[in-house]
This record gives sequence, C-alpha cells and structure tokens, in this order.
Amino acid sequence: MIRIYIKNKKIEVIGHADYADYGKDIVCASTSAIVTTSVNLALRLNNKSLEYKENNNKFTINILNSDDVTKEIINNMLSLLEDLAKTYKKNVKIIKEEELWN
Repeated sequence: MIRIYIKNKKIEVIGHADYADYGKDIVCASTSAIVTTSVNLALRLNNKSLEYKENNNKFTINILNSDDVTKEIINNMLSLLEDLAKTYKKNVKIIKEEELWN
C-alpha cells in the first residue's frame, strides 16, 4: 500500500501500491506521475519553492515557499491523490498528521 503522510509543509509518499506486478502497476504509475509532474511544475515556476528527496520507496517533499502558486500546485496534487485513494482504497492511503498550511 502507498501511504501519503501530510504534515506542516512536508509530504511523504512511501511504499508500493501492490495493485499489480512491479512495472505494470497503474496505481503506482499514477501516483508517480501526479507527484513528479507537480514537483517539476512547482520547481519550474520557482526553483526555491520546495525541496524533494527520493530514496528507494520513499519520496519526500519539503515545501519552502507558501506563495499562492506553490499552494495551488500542491493542493491540486493532493486533490488528485485523494481521488486516486478513493478509487483504490486498498492501495493508497492518505494520512493527515497536521494541516499542510499552518
């Protein structure tokens, strides 16, 4: 299962969806596409908007700038991930530990 932890200006995406075999998993591919596209857009518009790190099965995003554009990109990303989690309840779980924009 992919777990997405949300806390004050930090998002962690951890694990594998286990929807299908590695390399054929549409849930993992969707999650990766949503997160990667959102991070790339935020950095393209403001290269100091966030930092990210990818290690094995963990992708961490630290939001450095809370301007309106960065907020909109991140909120859109989370909305897409929430839709994915609703559709694939056994494969994606979102855990809000804290509000993102305190």
